[in-house]
Amino acid sequence: MNERFLNVVDVEATCWEGKNPPGMPSEIIEIGLCVIDMERLERVEKASILVRPERSTVSEFCTRLTTLTPEQVASGISFDAACELLRTEYRADSRGWASWGDYDRKQFEQQCGATDVRYPFGQRHINAKAVFSAARGTKHRYGMAGALRMTGLPLEGTHHRGGDDAWNIAALVIELTKQSAWPV
Repeated sequence: MNERFLNVVDVEATCWEGKNPPGMPSEIIEIGLCVIDMERLERVEKASILVRPERSTVSEFCTRLTTLTPEQVASGISFDAACELLRTEYRADSRGWASWGDYDRKQFEQQCGATDVRYPFGQRHINAKAVFSAARGTKHRYGMAGALRMTGLPLEGTHHRGGDDAWNIAALVIELTKQSAWPV
């Protein structure tokens, strides 16, 4: 993937302690995005897009985890509008993208399929967690915070907030690229 810009995406979704309540699927409530200039190896843009859930609610557990309140996400945009914003503002359908693990990709696929919203991304997705593990010669999958500690990079911002997590994952992608471990 020899492109100049890479989108790093991290989503937060409605969640509960234990099983989902009946009729309430996990829905994306925040899309964090960090754009990396892969030639200069710099993070050049950071965004946090709040998304209004339509079929579920933000639980107290979810607020404790993400700091996002029901009132905050109620002021967000629709999932459809968020996906359109990803395509128009961040060229998500033509740019490669990365996330920490496959959860984010699968959450988009599931939610787009359940709502008939057009999938906003192209086919070039890289699982940064798998790349990180491969670079260390292990099958163990490290969490983002643990990977930052192992690499000696600071965790900037609030963990489990999409924009901050995307920013931190982008720092790991840059570090992997400097080590020639990032796929090109």
